[in-house]
Amino acid sequence: MTTGAWAAVDDERVVPALGGLIDGTGMWRPGALASIERTGRFLTGRWDPPGPEGGGEGKGKGEDGPGIAGEGSWARFIGRIGAVALRAAVASTRPERRERLLALLEMWAESPFADPVARLRTGIVVTERLAVRDGRGAAVSVGWSREGRRRFVELRTGDAEPPSLGEIEEAREVPRGWGSPEQLRRLVALVRERGPAPWDREAVALLMDGTGMGRAVASLALAGMVSLSYRPLLDADERATLRLKTAEAEDAHSELARVGPAERLELLADVLPEDPAELWEPGGMRPVAERLAEAWRARYGRRTMVPERTFGAVVEMRPFPLTAGRFCAAFTDPAGEPTLRADLDTWLRRTDYGCSAADERWQIVRFEELLSGAVRNLPWIYAELPAGDPVRDGVPGFVGLIGERLNHPELLLDAGYFRHGENEPITALREVFGGRPYAGPERLDVATVDDGLTVGAEGAIDRRGYRNATRLYFRPAFYGDDERSKRLSAASATGVGRRELDAVEWLRGPVCARIVERIESASLPAGAYESNPAASAPALVARVADALGVDEDAAAFHLQLLALPAPTDRNVRTWNGWKAARHQKAAATLVERGLVIEDKRPRAGRQVFLPGEWIHAKKPYQPMEAWKAELIGLRRSYNLRLENPLPLPTRTLPELFAHAWSLVEKGEGPA
Repeated sequence: MTTGAWAAVDDERVVPALGGLIDGTGMWRPGALASIERTGRFLTGRWDPPGPEGGGEGKGKGEDGPGIAGEGSWARFIGRIGAVALRAAVASTRPERRERLLALLEMWAESPFADPVARLRTGIVVTERLAVRDGRGAAVSVGWSREGRRRFVELRTGDAEPPSLGEIEEAREVPRGWGSPEQLRRLVALVRERGPAPWDREAVALLMDGTGMGRAVASLALAGMVSLSYRPLLDADERATLRLKTAEAEDAHSELARVGPAERLELLADVLPEDPAELWEPGGMRPVAERLAEAWRARYGRRTMVPERTFGAVVEMRPFPLTAGRFCAAFTDPAGEPTLRADLDTWLRRTDYGCSAADERWQIVRFEELLSGAVRNLPWIYAELPAGDPVRDGVPGFVGLIGERLNHPELLLDAGYFRHGENEPITALREVFGGRPYAGPERLDVATVDDGLTVGAEGAIDRRGYRNATRLYFRPAFYGDDERSKRLSAASATGVGRRELDAVEWLRGPVCARIVERIESASLPAGAYESNPAASAPALVARVADALGVDEDAAAFHLQLLALPAPTDRNVRTWNGWKAARHQKAAATLVERGLVIEDKRPRAGRQVFLPGEWIHAKKPYQPMEAWKAELIGLRRSYNLRLENPLPLPTRTLPELFAHAWSLVEKGEGPA
């Protein structure tokens, strides 16, 4: 393809087509393909700069090179162009993006970057020059200057050392992977003649089995490592091809965000077959999936396979800030989580927004994500996943490992905002926690206190002259029932900032211990749910049935309506293993006895309700009966709606069912 033939697609749409495979997408402009093509021709002596007075071909006055495409990360495509080729070939790529990828591949096939015998190097050079060339070879700056350093590409054409742009700090020979000129031309021709290679769900299944990925992540990986920068995100046609819901696609995007562009290229560089025509053969994508799985395992290992139903339920639950994959892995492979394998030494570090807990590699952020995303949703695992599920079975191991890390004396966590009333922050801090200042490895320019458990840091004054909020931090190894702990708990304001303190307190409490004991003891048969009182509290169900004069199905359903926050029709049928007719019969019995009422209510997902006040809620919060909200300790927001997350439980589910029924027996039930 000549420059004129592909100039029409050398526009702003090149960036989303390459999203996830390049860096600095905001620096890419129309004409990037032309700059790459000129770079190749300059290196081989087939293009000459217009000179310092030129400024042709989109160049600025005074430049002496072929121009910079984006920020230069395209140079990583050398020897790894197979990643671009896979994305161009698969059926899920939308047409306008496929055209730009094919244009790049056609141009690449005619460049020295695809030549298997070209003597190429890339690296970092200290220079402000853009290009140099003589009889020995040529070198071109392909990135913008950063403190005088630039990325470069070099081609040697003679036996002697080629000319240099400056002092070379780093240089490496380029890899030699899939993507010879013949392979590239053949793949492009096949796509244009036959259309994209057929999508194969069996190939996705192979990648899942080989890596432990969820289906959505495996789909995006096999589609060319689609990423968050592949914007706009998957459209309806792409999701239909991959068979993904919007929530699944978004979670998979977030999961793959940990894989940087350079790693994506490495993973996909050599997954295509030697003969691209094999992609169009029956099952042609399956060897691609197997090679990708092998490359993934070599870099990241293999996660425990999670049932697709479980994975889908976690996606729906949205365990922010964790992705579904990392959430499941925290329980199925807790020893594989870096922040659970070894203790973290953390200290206070001054930032633009005040102080924060820090460590050498900022692993504290990952650890805090586990406390926020995994611990907060551990009760969901216990209640919503069946006995024998690998995520549920992994709860004891996770609790044990995170407990070990919390016992490390040098771990410092956020405890939220300090409630100091009208007093000066540092005066109030000293009144509560004493006058000894915090002494860490980094100097702080704010007043602090440290009583051994709690560290308090006065808020810094920002550029507008306002003082940021005073914050508290704590060493979980020393948190317990002593007076220091009571002072900390009383001084820490309620709200989002206190979640780590609440999570630690709950993890060490009796309810978490009893949940772990129930899971370890295999108190339920495989496949049964704790949310089904017929399985988790059969004696109580029999007692309720006898007291109400109903069968055990109706008694079990009544207990679920009394105690569970979301007894939707779908949930109840899943937990109880019921078909619709059995569920409807149990509901009709309760209606006939006047124990529940029939109604239609927004976002309820059911048709029967406890009598009494109903509290509305918008997503993601769950509407429910006021009596039940009080039972489980759920607070209303300022507008009397339910706009707070579910609190960590104070009872196991059998205990909660029993407590709810005891209130009914005492005449304190819903009315």
